[in-house]
Amino acid sequence: MKPLKLLFIRHAQSVGNVQKRMQGQGDFGLTEEGKRQAEKLGHRLLDESWRPSHVYSSPLRRALQTTELLLAPFMAELLPTTVSDLVDGEVDLPLESLAAIHGDITVEYATELQEHQNGIFEGLTWPEARAQYPALCEALESSSDWIPIPGAETLEEARDRCHQFVQKVLKRHRNGDQVWVISHSWILQHLIAELLGCDRSWRIASRNTAVFEFWIDHARWQRTDQNRFNTDLWQIRRFNDCRHLHTGDR
Repeated sequence: MKPLKLLFIRHAQSVGNVQKRMQGQGDFGLTEEGKRQAEKLGHRLLDESWRPSHVYSSPLRRALQTTELLLAPFMAELLPTTVSDLVDGEVDLPLESLAAIHGDITVEYATELQEHQNGIFEGLTWPEARAQYPALCEALESSSDWIPIPGAETLEEARDRCHQFVQKVLKRHRNGDQVWVISHSWILQHLIAELLGCDRSWRIASRNTAVFEFWIDHARWQRTDQNRFNTDLWQIRRFNDCRHLHTGDR
């Protein structure tokens, strides 16, 4: 039996990460270091023969660039030898072109995978937010309870779109499919909680390009007997894995 394999990936380092900005759904691109991180992970996945049949990506720029770089080594491997030699592994094409070349890999932009919509804080550093909204920031610093931020989505709204996305994946895919999901650190916590069936969301401090891999026996997913507790059928193969960041440059 070949399980349904799901690979959740946080995007690579962005300009907003380095500047310590609350990026939210702002469109920040990758840094040069971020591009190297994504390239390392792409080559690692290629070496592992972890070739996706379907790719879902957040449409935000930092996630799209990460997805392009992850797919690039797979594309270079399948190009005719003469063309592959010309590009020398350096591929810089939009996702539409990559998907066209990889005719059997479906690439889809999924708005459910966007980062938290953080309203008036979007794009600000915390010192900038404190200067502009001192009373709100003081309230946030003095309480662990969720305090609404003007223009931001609620926790329930964010968790609901994660539920919708996970259910869509489970409805669309079957055993044998290999799925990549490229998203963002905050929303990944809720996506993983949904997949695991948790009624709470848990803090996960994931690094850029961290990988979470799950294997599911989709044919038995709806079973309500003791197989729900059969750990051969639902496996966490790696969790917050970023070993590729510690390998030498190619």
